[in-house]
This record gives sequence, structure tokens and C-alpha cells, in this order.
Amino acid sequence: MDLLERFVTLWVVIDPIGTIPVFIAVTAGMEARARRSAALLATVVSAGVLFFFLVLGQLLIDALGISLLSFQVAGGIVLFLFALTMIFGEPKQETDQRSVAPDENLKETERPSPAIFPLAVPSLASPGAMLAIVMLTDNNSTAIADQAITGAVMIGVLLVAYVCMLSAGPIIRVIGNSGAAIISRVMGMVLASVAADAVLSAMLEIIGTGSL
Repeated sequence: MDLLERFVTLWVVIDPIGTIPVFIAVTAGMEARARRSAALLATVVSAGVLFFFLVLGQLLIDALGISLLSFQVAGGIVLFLFALTMIFGEPKQETDQRSVAPDENLKETERPSPAIFPLAVPSLASPGAMLAIVMLTDNNSTAIADQAITGAVMIGVLLVAYVCMLSAGPIIRVIGNSGAAIISRVMGMVLASVAADAVLSAMLEIIGTGSL
């Protein structure tokens, strides 16, 4: 597999451009500095998750006796459930305010960070990206040097995603929190469609081959 093909594959599954609306939706109530920190943390965490699958993903899946198609179905279901929260959930800002209401002394660092969920996982390090990394670095057919090149390409795509998230600040100032909430619902529908497609394609493959 040549360098361009690897880049295109990882670009599609990580989807730096598609991460912008998700980033806008989950960081709409944050200040500019907090948004920059969230973008950096999401990039670092997603890189760590994908590197884990690059190095150990295939070994882990083989050790557990899990097929790649089963992994794809499970990932699609998780993505679909998250998409439902984007479609039917409350605006991010209102949810944050309610979450701190019972305990005003709760520290900011003790609350779950949107940089980790949903930005790092499953937006950047999506099940599709994890699956792609495992397939691109198949230990049975890919040399260590080629696996290292795939890792470098992956980092390059994630850096592009980081730059895209940093550019979301001016967009937030234009559309405001209401616009971010609308984008969140629309992206939820898109994400639900992607998740359904992942599950259906895996099921059709299973039916067509008659095995996992």
C-alpha cells in the first residue's frame, strides 16, 4: 500500500474536517483558552489510543478471539448510541450548568472533559479509525518499517485535525451557542447514518461469507 493510499484511508476514518462541528458543539460554552486546551488534549489522547491499536490492537483482538467484523459491529453500535445523545440531548452549556448544581464546590478538573469524550473517542479515534489502523498494520503482511510510516501518516492527519479545531473559535463567535446546538443535532444525524452503515456493511459481509 503506497503512502497516498494510507493517507487517504486515515483521512477518511479520522475525518479532521468533520470533527469541527463536533468540536464546536461540545465546547460552545468554553472560553478560548479552554477550547485550545481541549483541542490539544483531544489530539494527544486520540493519538495515544490509535498508537495502542497500532502496536497491540491486532494482538489483543486475536488473543480475545474477536473478529474484525465483530469489532466493527460493536463500534458502530457505540457510535449510534452516542449519535442519539447528540440528537436528543440537551445543549452542552445547560448540561454543564446542571451537572454542577448539586455541588458548587466540585472542581473543574473533576468533571469529565469533552476533550476525551466525545472528541478524542469516538470522534477522532473512532471505531473506524481503530479498525483501519489494525488493518493497515497487519503483522502478517506489513513490515515494521511500513507500520512506522503508517504511524507517521496518522500523526500528520491528527495534526491537521488539531489545526481544524483551533480554527473553530471564529466559527463559534459567529454562530453562537444556538447555532452550535443546531450543528450538534445535524451532526448527530450524520453520525447515526455512518454508524448504521458500519453495522450493516459488517452484517452483509458476515452473511456473504457465512462466517465472522
